[in-house]
Amino acid sequence: MHKETELKLRASRETLAALREHPLLKKRNKSGWQTRELLNQYFDTPERELSAARVALRLRRDGEAIIQTLKCRGTSVAGLSERNEHEWQLDKVKLDLKKLDDSCWPAQLANLDKKTIKPLFTTDFTREYAEIAWGRGKSKVVIEAALDQGFVIAGKRKEEICELELELREGEPQALLELAAELAASLPLMPCDISKAERGYRLLEPDSYELGLPQTELEGEMAVDDAYAALAWQLLGSSQRLAEQYRHNGHWRLLQDWVECLSELRAMTASLGQAAPRATTRDLRSSLDALLEDWRPLVQAGNEDEDIRRAAPEQFAEELEDVRWGQFSLETSRWLLARAWTVERKGRGERQGKAQLASWLAHLLGEEGRALKLPLYTQRPEDLAEQLPRIEQLLAWLHHARQVLEAPQMDRLYGDLKKLHELAEQPISDEVLEARIEQARAVDQSRGWKHLLKA
Repeated sequence: MHKETELKLRASRETLAALREHPLLKKRNKSGWQTRELLNQYFDTPERELSAARVALRLRRDGEAIIQTLKCRGTSVAGLSERNEHEWQLDKVKLDLKKLDDSCWPAQLANLDKKTIKPLFTTDFTREYAEIAWGRGKSKVVIEAALDQGFVIAGKRKEEICELELELREGEPQALLELAAELAASLPLMPCDISKAERGYRLLEPDSYELGLPQTELEGEMAVDDAYAALAWQLLGSSQRLAEQYRHNGHWRLLQDWVECLSELRAMTASLGQAAPRATTRDLRSSLDALLEDWRPLVQAGNEDEDIRRAAPEQFAEELEDVRWGQFSLETSRWLLARAWTVERKGRGERQGKAQLASWLAHLLGEEGRALKLPLYTQRPEDLAEQLPRIEQLLAWLHHARQVLEAPQMDRLYGDLKKLHELAEQPISDEVLEARIEQARAVDQSRGWKHLLKA
């Protein structure tokens, strides 16, 4: 068994051609580009039990070699994935179920009848690969760069494979992101941890495919730094998966959720105060502001206009053909991996970053709630939109961390604040103004809100 650490980047054919001649890869290419054909058959049970356990079982023909591979549950953070991988050389193109014993087979599938495992789909592609190596400080980095072109085929459906895969052979994971970010500065590269296998399942049963998004378990005793890092990784990873799925099928809800992820990341970052000095978050905030300036108004308008919704997939495709999304994704991953918001802070900022989440969050929500001055907007509802940034900070933390608070009716408060936020975004009319007044009163009089204001 070995652990693979890799980064997958969706690209166009033109981008792959440019990568072959990229000066950075040329300079660090120690082997020259080599080519091989990889023919892959994936297997699962009729009930998709392997997929549910996040296990991939594959037979690969690589030239004359026949390789059986079992990839087990791993971690994937914003496109950078780590998985345990078991491989066996076989004599013929047939699964050897005896290899799948207790030494590698997941315990949660212990009762599975392996005889029910059948072929489902194929991923056949041509791989051009090279060993990319350089010195990074006092250490050496070795990465296999692979340019993959081919197709995922499930029954009569197929989807093109066109991607750059970077696999770490020696060195630190940060080096993968550094190399990818340098390449993405001039070429449109889209981090994508929806694997070839997952694309096969998506093709096989498009109506029942559900996009899984990262989830984070928060505890009240954890440090604010750890909570922010976990949630920021979650939001970045979710935004990348949503972008890929929206690119694939154009379902409007996915674009709404994509914008919401970016909005929440922006709001949480702004809420950290001295725990994240503004100089350390400037680039992230600027990148998020630029994306939201273009896409949030479009989504708001599209919620009411079917023509806008219909045109949006083509506009999103144009976004992905530019370098902006790839640059943002990779640079943010590097920033999070380095915990760059902690670098320049001192004193009070250090104490805030190391504070326990539950007590810090109660203080933050109470402070922001008092500053919101909801009674004022029962008198001047036309000005409520001025408070959108503050409401968004409250919502972002309540959405993802309200379970750590010892406060009553937090679920209800989150729902009430979300309604108030929606009203604050709507164009002013007599009906909207009256609804703002009623909703501001509902929030201000709720038990959860009153509890937070006392914190």
